[in-house]
Amino acid sequence: MTDRRAHLGAVQETLLIPLYGRAVETRKDQAVLRDAKAEEMVASIDYDFARFDNLPSLIGTVLRTALFDDWVRAFLSDNPYGTVVEIGTGLNTRFERADNGRARWFDLDLPDVIELRRKFFRDTSRRTMISGSVADVSWTGTVTAHGDGPYFFSAEAVLPFLDASDVRQVIARIAERFPGSLLALDTAGPEIIDSQDRHDALGKVQARMRWACGDPAEIVGWVPGGRLLATHTLTGLPRAMFDRLPAEYQGMLTVLAEQRMPQVEQYRLNLVRLP
Repeated sequence: MTDRRAHLGAVQETLLIPLYGRAVETRKDQAVLRDAKAEEMVASIDYDFARFDNLPSLIGTVLRTALFDDWVRAFLSDNPYGTVVEIGTGLNTRFERADNGRARWFDLDLPDVIELRRKFFRDTSRRTMISGSVADVSWTGTVTAHGDGPYFFSAEAVLPFLDASDVRQVIARIAERFPGSLLALDTAGPEIIDSQDRHDALGKVQARMRWACGDPAEIVGWVPGGRLLATHTLTGLPRAMFDRLPAEYQGMLTVLAEQRMPQVEQYRLNLVRLP
């Protein structure tokens, strides 16, 4: 890679936080996930990743990614020839962890992100990068033209950075174009939105979340017939996932659960069945 800098917009810069989280996690003796590609990318990009060292949020990003991985794997177990669409893919490597060798994948993100992503990944017969905004309807045509249902849409650490009206429009559009699809997304409550300047990771970058969602159930109210299949805080992960975490993480999450901090309890990971 000749130019090692990451030429990214303010919101797009946030993708470097979970990237670093996966790289740091990979180096641990007991890791929630392993991601050698993340280590390679961190080593290749000229960026001050050290600003995120030892931040609790790094662990949070890894746990979020691991849960989304589980949801994708479960979807592909039931639908081995289904299609997975990564909305705001960043430098995500879910394909490397969860692909079953038969599914169709699409990685959607803004042009500056896809330009960076192409330095590390290539399109294949089953995996395609799409340069564009999730708010632009044209990307849905690419997916329907080259992918078959059922569909799983993963929007990890993306939608909270949009205005509420844009989030509603995006979800309504996916429901209209891909009826019956699954959508995984994270939501942040009002107290999280109001305290971002003091957030351990976001406080170190310019981007700020804009969509405050106090109750994920409101999402299905936007698309009549939709269902909220699962919603979890980081301290209330599915039992099967919690049981396989390293003991250190189990202890940390148990303590956090007892403290019931709004900054933790108002951040939720959600799986929605669209009508």
